[in-house]
Amino acid sequence: MTHSDYELRRYAYVRHSDQDAPKPVTHPIIVVGAGPVGLALAIDLAQNGQAVVLLDDDDRLSTGSRAVCYAKRTLEVFDRLGCGQRMVDKGVSWNLGKVFLGDGLLYEFNLLPQAEHQRPAFINLQQYYLEGYLTERALELPLLSYRWRNKVVDVEAREDHALLSIETPEGVYQLAGRYVVAADGSRSPMRKAMGLESKGRSFKDRFLIADIRMKREGPPERWFWFDPPFHRHQSVLLHRQADDVWRVDFQLGWDADPEEEKKPERIEPRVRAMLGADAQYELVWASVYTFACMRMEKFRYGPVIFAGDSAHGVSPFGARGANSGVQDADNLAWKLRAIVQGAAPDRLLDSYCIEREYAADENIRNSTRATDFLTPKSAVSTLFRDAVLELARTEPFARPLINSGRLSVATHYPHSPLNTADHEAARFNTPLQPGANALDAALTKGWFMHALGNDFTLVIWGEVPTDLEASLASAPMPIRIVQADVSNHTLTQRYDAQPGTAYLFRPDQHVCARWRSVDPKAVLAAQARALALH
Repeated sequence: MTHSDYELRRYAYVRHSDQDAPKPVTHPIIVVGAGPVGLALAIDLAQNGQAVVLLDDDDRLSTGSRAVCYAKRTLEVFDRLGCGQRMVDKGVSWNLGKVFLGDGLLYEFNLLPQAEHQRPAFINLQQYYLEGYLTERALELPLLSYRWRNKVVDVEAREDHALLSIETPEGVYQLAGRYVVAADGSRSPMRKAMGLESKGRSFKDRFLIADIRMKREGPPERWFWFDPPFHRHQSVLLHRQADDVWRVDFQLGWDADPEEEKKPERIEPRVRAMLGADAQYELVWASVYTFACMRMEKFRYGPVIFAGDSAHGVSPFGARGANSGVQDADNLAWKLRAIVQGAAPDRLLDSYCIEREYAADENIRNSTRATDFLTPKSAVSTLFRDAVLELARTEPFARPLINSGRLSVATHYPHSPLNTADHEAARFNTPLQPGANALDAALTKGWFMHALGNDFTLVIWGEVPTDLEASLASAPMPIRIVQADVSNHTLTQRYDAQPGTAYLFRPDQHVCARWRSVDPKAVLAAQARALALH
């Protein structure tokens, strides 16, 4: 098997002065776990002026491709972190998917049917590249203290801080964090140390992941087969990644032995049945996974907050794990920053739990439905599944009923306590109500999502009142004002804007409030609500 430089790279352990302090040093924010979620959170904090410590128990990046599908919303987050373009340039961009039954095409779908979005619906990129680019960005930030081979072995949650015991090659030391974020993965030593559990449901099915390197012509699309001739009575998924690596997922069934199925001599016959006996390829990485949907009862325990796989887990089908975790980080970063910098009360973190627990439930619901469709649990559900597949050959109404792992989309928060009541909803002909995620559009120079930035942003179509900036100067956190061009048809249509229309966006680019005409007092009140000030 060949390896990327990022899989082989190691990062040196360096003794920190905190280890020589006579008593535990207290930091405002400590992040545990330097996977995609922990890195995204730490970078977001550090590049926006907030000191943060990032601890990881290893000295290297992920091995194997692992999470490979990154959604448009996640790419927009990475753009704000300063490394989205590298990921898009290296990855394989795609919008189209195809579903097959047997050896025939059932239908195809476009996950980004609208034009004028900077980012595609998805890119496929091996996780070690993603972590490598994020790590390189993290090392550019002086406010981010990145510490390898710092393993948390105990945690004590107290009323106003958490005390961590950290094992290093030179012994154990302690750190205190006003807030500690556990982004330490599905097995979460932090969760275990606190005596907490992640509960849910495991499904009686297994899938083999085989990453193979080969030269193969074909468009960058997601191909999914039900009952293909090369793998009868099961399903198969095919994706292209960077470096001519292709991801193949073979459904195995519950009786398959995970250790046996990972062996090359078991994988090769499956791949050759799919590609042909003379196919030239190289096995790069393999793994076997079981479908499971789990989550913690709540994501916050005093000063300790859980994010990503440590808080919730879904099956890899649907690309919901890493994408949802990065959106956890996006939701959490600005709230922690606001609290630590004195602009918001501690209770703002309650909204993280409300919003991201809602997102986790949405992801678990979709993942469970996909699993139930792929592996029917009764004769009736099998009959329904098979009838839907047959109907889909000729009847378009049946195609949305097929669930081959519905892919990750950005979660909206329609019931968030941070939303301002949408009293003018009847005057808007768009679903972009408070709680919705912003939609991109091309500007004369650049893109709308970039214009929103990392702050509270007030977008006004047409003329901006001359005294507006002064009227908003008393805001607890700065409110940037962006003037939108009324003649930009795409942007105006997406937001159903007209001269005077205004939208206030949170730092994570969700809508706080919208109005047909701007009132500074209403803007300040909407921001105060978004900061949980009242």
